[in-house]
Order: sequence, then C-alpha cells, then structure tokens
Amino acid sequence: MSPALAHRVEVTGPPGHRHDEILTPEALDFVGRLHTAFGERRLALLTERRRRALRLASGEPLDFSVATAPVRDDPGWRVAAPAPGLTDRRVEITGPPARDAAARALTSGAQVWMADLEDATSPTWQNIVDGQLVLRDASEGRLVRAAPGRLATVVVRPRGWHLTEEHLRVGGEPVSASLVDFGLYFFHCARRQLDAGRGPYFYLPKLENHYEARLWNDVFVLAQELLGIPRGTVRAAVLVETVTAAFEMEEILHELREHSAGLNAGRWDYLFSLVRNFAHRPDYLLPDRGKLTMTAPFLRAYTDLLVRTCHRRGAHAIGGLAQQLTGTGPAAEEPAAVRLDKEREAEEGFDGSAVVDPALVPVCRRVFDGRLAGRPHQIEHTREDVHVTARDLLAVRRTAGPPTSEGIRADVAVALRYIDSWLRGRGAVTLDGLVEDASTAEIARCHLWQWLRHGADDRATVLALLDEECAALAREDPDALVVQARSVLERTALARELPAFFTTEAYAAHLVRTREVRA
Repeated sequence: MSPALAHRVEVTGPPGHRHDEILTPEALDFVGRLHTAFGERRLALLTERRRRALRLASGEPLDFSVATAPVRDDPGWRVAAPAPGLTDRRVEITGPPARDAAARALTSGAQVWMADLEDATSPTWQNIVDGQLVLRDASEGRLVRAAPGRLATVVVRPRGWHLTEEHLRVGGEPVSASLVDFGLYFFHCARRQLDAGRGPYFYLPKLENHYEARLWNDVFVLAQELLGIPRGTVRAAVLVETVTAAFEMEEILHELREHSAGLNAGRWDYLFSLVRNFAHRPDYLLPDRGKLTMTAPFLRAYTDLLVRTCHRRGAHAIGGLAQQLTGTGPAAEEPAAVRLDKEREAEEGFDGSAVVDPALVPVCRRVFDGRLAGRPHQIEHTREDVHVTARDLLAVRRTAGPPTSEGIRADVAVALRYIDSWLRGRGAVTLDGLVEDASTAEIARCHLWQWLRHGADDRATVLALLDEECAALAREDPDALVVQARSVLERTALARELPAFFTTEAYAAHLVRTREVRA
C-alpha cells in the first residue's frame, strides 16, 4: 500500500463504537484505489443497463447472443476446482451479518453461511460498518468458538453494482457500495481467512450480463495484486437473479472461471427481474406471487439450464432459498413442504440448497445426504437431457393470469410492512412465518405497477387497500414509520414510470445521515 495514502476517501457518516477498527486509513486507501480503477467502468455499465431496459420495454426480443456463441460452443473450458471449504455445499444458510444471526448461522451445521449485505441488510451506515465488524470478529474466531472445520464457510454477499455508499466519498462522489463491501472485507479478512485454511469468498448479486462479471473479475485480480495474495485465491458464486443473466450463464462463468464458485438460483429476485423488465408488456402479466412456484414451465427451464450450465463447466449449482420459519405464523409451512421443495432440487441435479432458519438445516441436509450418497456434490450429473431455448425461458404465457383480490391486498400489505422495517434499519424481517428481504417488496411493488398498467385492477382500489393497511400497521406498531413507508410505496409502485429499484431512492431520501467529514 502507498505510504502517501493518495486515494483519499472522505468519511461523512457518523462515528460509532469500534468503527475505527474498520475505517483505518489503509483500508480506506484500498477502497479508494478500487474506486479509482473501476468507478468509470461501473457507471458505463449502469448506463448500458438502462439502455437495454428501455429496449426490452419497447419490445426488443431477448435471446442468446450470437457474438458469444463461441464461448457456449467450446466444450474445452472449465472453471477452477472448488476452493477449500467450498467442495461440499449441500446446505447453505443465509442471513445478515448481525452479531446474533451470524453466530447462529456459523454454528447451524450448514456448510456455508452467506453473509448478506445486500437484500437482507438495510444499508444504514451503522449496519454496514457493524456488519464488517462482525465479519472481522468471525474471521478472528472472536464471534463463536468451535473446533476447526465445525463452522460454516463464510461467503459474503456485497451490495449490487447499482448501489452507492453515500457515507464514503472520493472527490465528492459516493463510492460504489459493491466496492465498499468487498474492499473492506477483503482488506481486513482475506489474509485471516487464508491463515484459517479457507479464503475470501463472495456471492455476487444482480449481475445482468457477462461484462459486469468481467468487471468483478478485474476487481479480484487487482485486489489480490495490491495485497500480495495469490491470483485465483478469491472465489465468487453468482446469484442468477436477473432474466438477462439467465441468457448469459456460460459467459458469466467464463469471465470468472479462475475465481468462480458456480451459480445459485436466486429465484425471488429472478421473478422480480422478470416482472420489472417486462412490466410494460401485457403478454407478461403475471398472477399472484403465491401461484408462481418453481414448477412453472419458465422457472423450470431456468433451473434446468442453470444446473446443466454449471455441471458442464465443473461448477457447483446451488438451489433456491427456503424462506420459511418452522412453526411460526399462519403462513409458515411445515418442514415436510420444505423437504419436498429440496427433493425436487436434488432430483434436478443441484449440489445443495439454501435456508434461512437453522431449524431447517437438518431437513435440507437429509435430502441431499440421500441424493449424494457420500459424495460432496453431483457435478458429474451433467443433465445432457436439458435443451433450453429462449422461448422456454420466456414462456410466461403458460403461467400468466390476472391477480386475485387477495393477491393484491397481500402485495400492498407485505410491501408496506417490509419498507417500514427497512426504513427502521431491519433488512430481514418475519412476516406471517416467512423471512422476507428486499426482494419481497420489489416483487410486490412491481406486481402492483404491472397490474395497474394493464387494467387488472384500478388505482382507487389499491389506494383504498393502502389506506386500510396503513391504519392496520399503525395499530400493530405505534413506532412504525407509516407515512414514510407509504410515500416510498406510492412513489415506486403507483407512479407513472416504474423505478428499477425502491432501495436506491429510499436510501438517498431516508437512510443517509452525514454528520462530519474526516480522512
């Protein structure tokens, strides 16, 4: 690192307990170097995202790229072999890097803990820095104590390319939230993880194409070079949670191949992406979320293609997240229902799957134990029977349909309550027995916008339901931020145009708290 610390990063967030352990001059300089190297490329890619979204909304067909066909057609390339701690991933557990949740996840019996700084974390300044402290304490063995090999492997999910961290600035401009989350963790924990026999591992969210994967790969290369860590030490799995990325799975693996840890079927965000990209088009009108199961033809095509793509290239394929809490609330499913879902995934060829509740770790484990029969994965199951076309991935009409009145009310209720919790600093909340994260509110608000756009419901009805749910929320919790949550929901679900994310505007308007500037 440069002794001059030339890449000055200004900290405009309020100071907190132990923040100085994370926001050291050297760590901030490291983040500043990443920003200087990659900030402009990131902005260019985001501009291209917006352009492509406009083209899709206007009716441009979505298909596999002719330009990258040589990558898909070449049978010879493979991703890197699994890294230490990532060979057996039959059960992964997901949750925010909050102290209690992290301790439960690490000792849950799952092979992997995805420490989610994105959808499961409300990005208040306090939460972001405290999350880094938790990750550092975990890497130093100060969070929980257990025999070597008994704790879950930590895989960090940074925030997506579309988000910024307004409390860290270079030249007056906010730093990419992705680079902040990655950079602070990598600087403080990469060497510690190596000393413990693991490595710095990541889950990459909301990629839309292989160019965004290439940017991440270049970030990894530079970060390893700056800290003198061998190239290829970083491993990153990609959550395939956008419909455009589903058409570039092979290309994404190819870009990351020396750093790849496979793909994950991020099914809830995938549904959100599908609705968001095609909400303007009446032939993509989708029914209630509860009717969009993973057995729907277009979703089955997505998961089949993911497994085939991964196994063809020697990579792990990880199944979707079970959001249920056992025995909690009227909508909670029994473990048997979760077991059936995991049995479907194991049969399809996935190498593991994910849960949020530690009590469901044994349920998922038993399913994959039975399927794997002593093996760490089933990558050899290459699914040569799978032949997925663009038409298969977009076969929404076979599942399309108008919403029910219950579905409309449910979307209003869950979006309002989640946004309220998010504004109050809670990114993972329990609603009717399900652990919901930001993808819940995103799906709900996009559904509402789509239904109103195509006349499946009328604005007056939705506003009346919103009045009722706001009153109910105020009765349930006197501390609820009802006015603010309603405002966010109206701006992002009932406006003339559909914003890409509720989190970007709501973050800037409600969560940014700048109080001082220091180097």
